[in-house]
Amino acid sequence: MNILILSGSPRKGGNTDLLVEAFVKGASQRHHVEVVSVHDYKVNPCLGCNACFMSKDNTCAQKDDMAIIYDKMAHADMLVIASPVYFYGLSAQLKTIIDRLHNPIRDTFRIKKMALLLVGAAILPELFDSILTQYQLCLNFFKLENAGRVLVRGVKDKGDIKNTDALNEAFELGQQL
Repeated sequence: MNILILSGSPRKGGNTDLLVEAFVKGASQRHHVEVVSVHDYKVNPCLGCNACFMSKDNTCAQKDDMAIIYDKMAHADMLVIASPVYFYGLSAQLKTIIDRLHNPIRDTFRIKKMALLLVGAAILPELFDSILTQYQLCLNFFKLENAGRVLVRGVKDKGDIKNTDALNEAFELGQQL
């Protein structure tokens, strides 16, 4: 299986990156895994112009790095969304990528499964609720299988995640695929 991870953390070597690395170690034993650190790509927000719906090949009117990400998604069997949680939502960098999936090219993707890796500093029980709702709506709309999720509360500073069981959980999630 080809697994594509969209990692939304702008902080290199932070808790989200560590969680992704643990997942990759587990999943790469049997699958091809590629990590896209979305902060390394120049992707503009969706303009809502619908040019992609009118063009023959669903080409976006914007000329940025999203074309590279569309290509990577076209070859993926599974998508993993990984993000720090900023004010009860995904990182802005990752949200921009997701919004650009407004493009009908998404209907040509062969993605059948999706997983979610989230890291938040707060310990509130409802910390991930809004993201989980959006995640479930995407699973339902695209008829995707939920491959699992790792939700980590109470990790703020770089390396805090090492004091939890989350890295083992992510490794095991990747390994069980």
